[in-house]
Amino acid sequence: MKAVLLLEDGTLFKGTGFGADGEAAGEVVFNTSMTGYQEILTDPSSYGQIVTLTYTQIGNYGVNDEDVESSNIHATGLIVREYFDYYSNWRAKTSLPVYLKKNKITGISDIDTRMLTRLIRTKGAMRGIISTETDDAYKLMKKIEKHRNIIGSDLVKYVTSKKGYIYNEKKSRKCRNIVAVDYGVKFNILRCLDSAGFRIRVVPASTSADEILSMDPDGIFLSNGPGDPAAVSYAIKNIKLLLGKKPLFGVCLGHQLMALALGAKTYKLKFGHHGGNHPVKNLSTGEVEITIQNHGFAVEIETLKNIDISSFKITHINLNDGTIEGMEYPEISAYSVQHHPEAGPGPHDSRYLFSAFNKYIDNFGKQK
Repeated sequence: MKAVLLLEDGTLFKGTGFGADGEAAGEVVFNTSMTGYQEILTDPSSYGQIVTLTYTQIGNYGVNDEDVESSNIHATGLIVREYFDYYSNWRAKTSLPVYLKKNKITGISDIDTRMLTRLIRTKGAMRGIISTETDDAYKLMKKIEKHRNIIGSDLVKYVTSKKGYIYNEKKSRKCRNIVAVDYGVKFNILRCLDSAGFRIRVVPASTSADEILSMDPDGIFLSNGPGDPAAVSYAIKNIKLLLGKKPLFGVCLGHQLMALALGAKTYKLKFGHHGGNHPVKNLSTGEVEITIQNHGFAVEIETLKNIDISSFKITHINLNDGTIEGMEYPEISAYSVQHHPEAGPGPHDSRYLFSAFNKYIDNFGKQK
């Protein structure tokens, strides 16, 4: 099955289609993880992305029922150098191409992903389209031009839960109760919070601050999610009303939204951070943590002067580009990180951040 990939700068790649027939438009990004394609595809933060996997051989361990981060594939399309329609792993249930076809996701292989990655690094992430239906560049470019620009787009509304629920019904009510605001939360984040001893009530992204506070949680978790944080105005408004009322912990999009609620600004990164090998320095310990990341925006350092909390500090820095990876606001018992401490896939260096939430809840109680 012949397929093409067209980028909005006019670059055309010809390859082989796999997965579902059809077309897929979105923002073309590259992900440097060597494994974990199933987790990457199902991460809600991947919504709207056509993901290029830089590792050369994809699909050789198949897919299974456990390694998913949500109930659906959220990536729009998949780009690989070489895929395998056969697999070898005792946990596997089916092949990657069958999995994509079942979920109506179009992929393209047999293209120079190294060239594509270098192009994205040079020109930045850009819109693109995969097609198994036509190689007419003019027609495909018209479709790209009609596709939404990620800047200014609220993508959270497409991935948040429709109604609230308790993550683990068997968890004792005597445990610390937290509310997790779902901007596109990964399953492994909920597992990690559960393992850290919390009873978790998950609520949709649009849940009002008053409704959250009426649940009287011990703390509030702000989840990861896709898209431009500045476009999720209702979330920023609600977080402003929650600050100082309860301890807060934010991850990825939750980190950005908390910074926006406090007065800082965010900006679009040239090609984003997507992968499982990003070095992050913990400024408190001096240690370097290898982290997983999946985001296209970051908090603008120059705008931290707008935050009206004297004791706030930067806690983590990305060693690749110096962007902010973590913030702490002791006066209001709040903290956040840009990277994903739950991994899935990736290293576990930052897992301590989940159990650390207990310390912030304790400090908040002492302040009260």
